[in-house]
Formats: sequence, C-alpha cells, structure tokens
Amino acid sequence: MTLRLPLARLLSFTAIALAVAPGAALAAEKTVSFEVGGEKVVGTMNLPDGVENPPVILLLHGFTGNRDELEIPAAKEGVFARAARMWADNGIASLRIDFRNSGDSDGDFADTTVARQVEDGLAALDFLAASGEVDDERMALVGWSMGGTVGATVAGRTEHDLDAVALWAPGSNLAAAMTFVLGPDTMKAGFASTGAAVKVTLPWGAEIALKPGFFEQLYLIDPVAEIAEYDEPLFVAVGTKDDVVFPQPASGQVLLDYHDGEGELFVRPMDHVFNAFAGTETVDELIGATGAFISKHLD
Repeated sequence: MTLRLPLARLLSFTAIALAVAPGAALAAEKTVSFEVGGEKVVGTMNLPDGVENPPVILLLHGFTGNRDELEIPAAKEGVFARAARMWADNGIASLRIDFRNSGDSDGDFADTTVARQVEDGLAALDFLAASGEVDDERMALVGWSMGGTVGATVAGRTEHDLDAVALWAPGSNLAAAMTFVLGPDTMKAGFASTGAAVKVTLPWGAEIALKPGFFEQLYLIDPVAEIAEYDEPLFVAVGTKDDVVFPQPASGQVLLDYHDGEGELFVRPMDHVFNAFAGTETVDELIGATGAFISKHLD
C-alpha cells in the first residue's frame, strides 16, 4: 500500500516552510518539563505566533539522540529543531522531549529501556492535553528510528485521539536492528549480565553502557503488533540506503500491512539520517511531506 501526496501540495508546503531562514521563525520556543515516576522529563515546546489553540506534534528521538536530534552540518541545526521551526511557520505547534536517561532529562543512560521511553511518550501526550496551550483534539506524533518503535507503541496505547502518526526509519524489528548496531557479542553479554551495565562502543565511536533491562525490552515490545491498535492515518518514511534498519522498503511496509487505516509509504534513496551529512535537501523534503500529511488529516 503506497499512497503519495499530490506533488503540487508537497512542494507548496515545503516552499512556505523554507521561506523563513533559521533563527527567524515566527514562533516562540520555551523549555518545559513534567515528571514520570518521580523523574523529570525535559522538552522544548514551539508555539506558532498568532495561532490560538494550534494543533501540535509530539516528536520522539532515536537511540542515543536528544530532543533537537542530529545536527545537519550544512545548517548547524538539529533535524527535530528544524522540523519544529518549519512546522511552526505553518501554524503547527510541537513538543520535542528528551526521554528519561537522555539529554537534559533525569537519569543515567545505562538505565534506558524501550518501556521507559513509551511511558515518557504517553506522559508527554497527557502533558500536552492538559497544557491549555494547544488543541488537545488535534494532536499528532512523529518518531525517528527507536523513537519510531516507541511512537508506534504510544500510538497503539494512548487514550488520546491522534489525528496522524509519522514514523521515520522506524525500528520495526528492533532486536534485529540493535543486534546489527551493537553486535551479537554485546547482545549476549547484555543477557548474561546479572545487573551490571555492559560497556559498548558504537559504530560511530561513541562509548555507552547499557543494563540488562535494555536488552530484554527489545524482545518484549513489538511495534508491528502495537500499531495494529491504531487505526488513524499513518505515514512511514524509509530509505533504500538505510544500513541500520533494513531491508527497505520491506521493514517500513510491514507496519502499514498490520495497520488498519489510511497510510502512506514514503521511500527515497536516503540513509538512516535522511542524507543529512550531504545537506538539507532530503531532510527538508521529508519534513515537508510529513507536515503535509499531518496537516491533511488534522480534524
């Protein structure tokens, strides 16, 4: 099932979004926080100027990421920060959060689990609905990579009505993807540990530590099963050059196959970070297409 937006609508949305240069967006950003299990979750809320009770998008970052996400070298701007700015230019508010154990939120990264991130995502929707600053009847969600796994699960479990969900390079088989990223020996060590954190050197050189709960949760949450509980519009973006979540587009299509509702599969010759190291062209196309899809389905 592959549905595509009319090209004119996509180009129109993207052109409007790109009309304002970085740093000049007509929107107000502020830092917010709320608690989950007695721990603080920190986020950035972007509210478009002159829009009363705007619709809102919740953004969920990927593994080892943060709420601004990967910085695009050519733009000196994080992918999520850029998306929030561009969507605000079109009258859509957003909240991007640091999961607990990441960024500015409480907790050590070693205690990260998918289940904890799902709790944070659900709580973030509760926070938005109670904030009084956005329209709680026009909410959407965007999740990237592991954040896509979390996003699919949040979409299936939340009591709030989401008008649209967009999953970017989502980990539809997270255990397989993480085995590739971490290596089979690390996975075995994680399961063999009786509680101590396992030290890991990631393919891009970063050094982290992860406790056994992280490894166990990779097998206890299935985003394909979770997304079957969500029946509103679903947008899935995948890249044929993705060497982290693959094969593509099959790994994205499976989420649409088990989703009962309108869907779009957005496929481009892009890597796991949407060719961000080559410039902004593909990133901006993805942000524009996502914004157009969500805007079309806001009640």
